[in-house]
Amino acid sequence: MAKQTDLLSRWQQRVEWILGNEFVLPDTAEVKDARRARARRDYQFFVETYFPHLVVKKCGKFHTDAANYLLKTGDTRALFEWARGHAKSTHICLLIPMWLKIQVPRQINVMVLVSKSEDMADRLLADLQAELQYNQAYISDYGNQVKSGSWSDGEFKTSDGCLFVSLGRGQSPRGLKDRGKRPDYIAIDDIDDDELIRNPRRVGDALEWCLTALAGTMAMGRGRFVMVGNRIGKDSILSRFAERPGIYHTTINALDKKGLPSWPENYTADEIKRMREFIGERRFQKEYMNNPVNEGAVFQRKHIRFGKMLELKQYKTLVAYTDPSFKNSATADYKATILAGKTPTGEFHILKAFADQTSVTNMVAWHYLINDYVAGRVPIMYFMEANFMQDLLLDEFRTVGNITGHQIPIRGDQRAKPDKFARVEAMSPLFERGLVILNEKEKDSPGMTTLVDQLLMFEKGSKTHDDAPDALEGAIWMLSKRTRAYGAEFKMGIRESRKY
Repeated sequence: MAKQTDLLSRWQQRVEWILGNEFVLPDTAEVKDARRARARRDYQFFVETYFPHLVVKKCGKFHTDAANYLLKTGDTRALFEWARGHAKSTHICLLIPMWLKIQVPRQINVMVLVSKSEDMADRLLADLQAELQYNQAYISDYGNQVKSGSWSDGEFKTSDGCLFVSLGRGQSPRGLKDRGKRPDYIAIDDIDDDELIRNPRRVGDALEWCLTALAGTMAMGRGRFVMVGNRIGKDSILSRFAERPGIYHTTINALDKKGLPSWPENYTADEIKRMREFIGERRFQKEYMNNPVNEGAVFQRKHIRFGKMLELKQYKTLVAYTDPSFKNSATADYKATILAGKTPTGEFHILKAFADQTSVTNMVAWHYLINDYVAGRVPIMYFMEANFMQDLLLDEFRTVGNITGHQIPIRGDQRAKPDKFARVEAMSPLFERGLVILNEKEKDSPGMTTLVDQLLMFEKGSKTHDDAPDALEGAIWMLSKRTRAYGAEFKMGIRESRKY
């Protein structure tokens, strides 16, 4: 009862919102005919003309591309894998169906809205009915719409004979048709949830329901069978659906392949960056990059320890190790610099961590921050992957050094490195034994936060960034090498006989 009350309250608020944004369109016959003709062929114009209250930002190219594809392709199996906050439900479940409805001939006869629960599906249906029943701009051009039924009963019909139905995941849809007309637009919206994706059997059962009971309501597959959502798990209904043959599949992440906003009409790069920093890399990848990551595949949170650092003079030496990248885009690899020292008891202390998708100039500046932090109290060695020790980068170090009056004595890591995954994974026993301690005073710093996030996300074959763990491995390896060298002390004397 409480859920129904909440849904009713939401419905009333939605209606009030629509009515509160009422506006009048020029209504001469000539103007109206021209407007309707343009609206049928131009999705952007359709949205801006009839739904300015609903879509306050201009459509992204991916919105109009999806609309045009669904208009031109009457029989399709489609997956629109769009990032959170990119108006998936608004367009696929509301605006595009209303656009298809005004086409000549009409492109929708029976539409089924599906979500993870009956309540969520009813919400989608309620939003659709509210626009059809109370949007005066739409009504003025296309006539009164709602004829019978209600979203609260799970279905309603319009005056031109369209039937709209809502279903929760797993509900029986068999026999669903209206006067011999079967569903010809099935929209499955955000059908996955965090609980379901933890159970492969339930994922399989839900997909089976989609492909049999639900798809079977269509006339031998005629019509548009559309799934929309973002990938919240490696194994999910959406991910398994994506593997089906013949699927039209588009993926829209918050950032495109060039690191630019996919919907620049709505989001700036700075806004996305702030959100990324606020929620952390792992959550950002899941919610906004369609790249769910299993936390703790190699490094577990319980093994990542923070603690107090020693006084700098108590470290025999310090190592600052850098894993650079020359690209400056938001999808390029991170630049990372780790400052670490080894204690007399054999622990590795991580004093500072810098990691960001930033410029070479900023990366060079990190080294001077480290230099100021150490302030000559203990020897420090600077290393960088040898394959990056190129003239362009060295010139940047030289330029900054000339300005500051101090050149960073950076050298290349000349070792023949094994596979990155093997190298970084080899550190995990050190974490498990409590031999790697992160500076508790730096726990909330951007660089240390990124290091922790990337450690937790690290797994074989992952598409996530791993440059901070790679720099950490370099620092620990160099410190271990130095320790071995210090321990190799040879003494002269008489050798005892081993005969007896």
